[in-house]
Amino acid sequence: MKISLGSDNHSGVDPKILEAITLANVGYTHSYGDDDYTRRAIDKFKEVFGHDIDVYFVLTGTGANVLSLQNFLKPYEAVICAQSAHINVDECGAPEHFTGSKLISVETKQGKLSPELLEKAIFGVGDEHHVQPRIISLSQVTELGSVYTPAEIKAIVDFAHSRGLYVHLDGARLANAVVALGCSFADLTTHTGIDILSFGATKNGAMLAESIVCFRPDLSSGMKFLRKMGMQLYSKMRYSSVQWLAYLSDNLWYENAKNANDMAKYLYSKLAEIPEVKLTQPLGANALFALLPKEIIEPLREEYYFYTWDEFTGEIRLMCSFDTRKEDIDKFLGFLQKLIDSFKSH
Repeated sequence: MKISLGSDNHSGVDPKILEAITLANVGYTHSYGDDDYTRRAIDKFKEVFGHDIDVYFVLTGTGANVLSLQNFLKPYEAVICAQSAHINVDECGAPEHFTGSKLISVETKQGKLSPELLEKAIFGVGDEHHVQPRIISLSQVTELGSVYTPAEIKAIVDFAHSRGLYVHLDGARLANAVVALGCSFADLTTHTGIDILSFGATKNGAMLAESIVCFRPDLSSGMKFLRKMGMQLYSKMRYSSVQWLAYLSDNLWYENAKNANDMAKYLYSKLAEIPEVKLTQPLGANALFALLPKEIIEPLREEYYFYTWDEFTGEIRLMCSFDTRKEDIDKFLGFLQKLIDSFKSH
């Protein structure tokens, strides 16, 4: 089996989470979230993010993003996001299709929005001929591997709220950002004043564990209906809820994200020593981007899986996971150097 550096979605499920699922697989319990596992998991979320929240477990990250946006949007309103944002590039038009609203994408440096960039994207307010901005959506970690600091998020939130806009955070890799910054989940969410969060654990060792955290319960009373209408309410919810209990207990989320980040840091440092490799983005968490000699990309892909990020430049993405091992990275580096030496000899 090929070792994959393509995505943290390619990794398996943490054994502790599998064990939690097995332990929950006993007897009968109520369905659709009316069970003790789900109630305990929501209590755990409140320990992490604060008690003035609503929590909704869903099946997919795309579902979490779409429902989060839909909660605040009317069809004539718009979402402002980075051009590289997952909702803009990798969700097959689902946000626009299911919300009926427009995405306004903004060119960014390293995938990060700022008040200065957002200012230019807000125009035509009150003009019936123009779609009306309503939500700013941020990705944490961004699709280019960069990380927003709490101060950067707070500045965007303050900017948004001063203009009557809401802020959504796509936190599919939120744990990796927390570890990279040495802060808490609340530091990046509750304390910055964001309005709604798509919080994922699937990329960090879980299985079908995605959620929506509403920091404005006064505005989320319709979310339970949107979740059902959006085909994200599933019957045997205990099997997701128990994953969150394991994930947020005993620092499992931290250990998994730290390994992914540490392995990416190690890989980044070693690639930086190879003259033929050009690292194209600063390292933020567990993803790195590079240009390799084009002649070696396909031979390298025969042994290791990774994504070509930019088909025009040949830029590739390498991503480490909770179960990435140093010995696997060393083997990858050895094979890469062998291909480079072979290319140079010709």
